[in-house]
Amino acid sequence: MTFNELDLDERLLQALEAMQLTKPTMIQQACVPAMLDGKDVMASAPTGTGKTLAFLLPALQHLLDFPRRQAGPGRILILCPTRELTQQIADQARKLAQFTSLSILDVTGGVSYEHHAEQLKGNIDIVVATPGRLMEYLKYKVFDTQAIEILVLDEADRMLDMGFISEMRTISDAASARKQTALLSATLEGDGLQRFAEDVMENPEQIEVDPPLRERGKINQYIHYCDTPKHKLDILAHYLSNEEIERCVVFVKTRERLYALVESLQSRDITCSYLRGEMDQDKRNEALQGFRDGKVKILVATDVAARGLDVPEVSHVFNFDLPRSPDVYVHRIGRTARGGRKGFAISLVEAHDMGILAKIQRYTENTLKARVVKGLEPQHRVAKLPSKKKKPATTVDRRSAKKVAKGKAKKAAKKKNK
Repeated sequence: MTFNELDLDERLLQALEAMQLTKPTMIQQACVPAMLDGKDVMASAPTGTGKTLAFLLPALQHLLDFPRRQAGPGRILILCPTRELTQQIADQARKLAQFTSLSILDVTGGVSYEHHAEQLKGNIDIVVATPGRLMEYLKYKVFDTQAIEILVLDEADRMLDMGFISEMRTISDAASARKQTALLSATLEGDGLQRFAEDVMENPEQIEVDPPLRERGKINQYIHYCDTPKHKLDILAHYLSNEEIERCVVFVKTRERLYALVESLQSRDITCSYLRGEMDQDKRNEALQGFRDGKVKILVATDVAARGLDVPEVSHVFNFDLPRSPDVYVHRIGRTARGGRKGFAISLVEAHDMGILAKIQRYTENTLKARVVKGLEPQHRVAKLPSKKKKPATTVDRRSAKKVAKGKAKKAAKKKNK
């Protein structure tokens, strides 16, 4: 399939050609037609599979199909969890809209309130915003939510994880006149996400897309069994010092772990930058710019801080700490092997990680191969992977078991009497 087959406006096709994009990804093939039909959509696909264009193309097409007669407030509202992702989506929207007169505004922290307030009063077609910042403009009635025709919730699961549930509900309720809602998430599982979706959407079409096997195969996934925290650090330091790394992201669980790891690496003369949650925006921009420019090849990050991070040519992803859930693992490793390139995802596993490792392997349907570094081989016996826990027997199951046991006892008694 090509973009020409998706019933898109010539101006959008011209922009796609200028961006050197000819074939829609799987998530785009599924999402674009559904949204063009006016359906509410819940979509899930791994990082790097083209989710942004999957909702931007139909949103822009809607604006071109139904042009406004006079200037007014934003008609499309896109909510996402971080400043970086907000800016990236807005930049993508501007590229797609480059041959139209449509206007796009990104609203985040780090910019003066008055600056955005003035822009929101002008003629805007698409507003891309973080929930917390947008709430300030709702509070003072600077932003007209009743003009919203399409509401997009990108990385909805992460916004829920970050505690934006109240803001998301308030904004959704305020945009009650909208015609369509699209929710995109790493996974469509979880009671919290499902309850939220039931409240804000009407009979959504659920779309779950896995990358084709050929795309998965481009990521070489390995694990190293580690005896101790020092052993783990030694293996990571070996890779960072000896491997041909273009750019790599090293993931840790918490802010405290991040600080400790950065300090340890710097004590070994390994230069790195870092990203954490609630980081000063100037420092974030400085760290990201140095990483993008190639001045610093190693970026240490927590999951929250790296969400929405769009950096080209990441050759390696290291899981210094395994994530808390398998879907986060998939998102982490999806930051490498983009644009047809090969990549490496290397996880450092201690004995206490075996439970989550088993879940990751079941979730990805892939047994991760173990490797060793010469001179840094594990000396301890490798812990066994736990088997999947059986569900506890229900009352019905226990009753059935009792009946079977009674039946066997009766048969045994009859045989004995004979």
